[in-house]
Amino acid sequence: MSVEDRIRAEIEGHPIVLFMKGTPQFPMCGFSSRSVQALKAAGAQLHTVNVLEEPEIRANLPRFSDWPTFPQLFINGELIGGCDITVELSESGELARIVADAHKA
Repeated sequence: MSVEDRIRAEIEGHPIVLFMKGTPQFPMCGFSSRSVQALKAAGAQLHTVNVLEEPEIRANLPRFSDWPTFPQLFINGELIGGCDITVELSESGELARIVADAHKA
């Protein structure tokens, strides 16, 4: 399976996927930590991929998604964005609605 196929399988296999540095329990950067906190506050059942343990995904995801940094949040197969966008959506209340819709789908 190619790296692109693996990335696609992660995104299509879960309603909410966060490609992050570290794990939700042990985030390895502040941006990943803030994204996880915002998603948990929104009630997300999230699937995560630790890009530090997946160097091929870390190298290829920015080209795949056309987004240069981590973390990267995908909901229902669509790139939402990184930490700043996730936190903004959380603060506006929009993230909770998007998460609820994703869990219904």
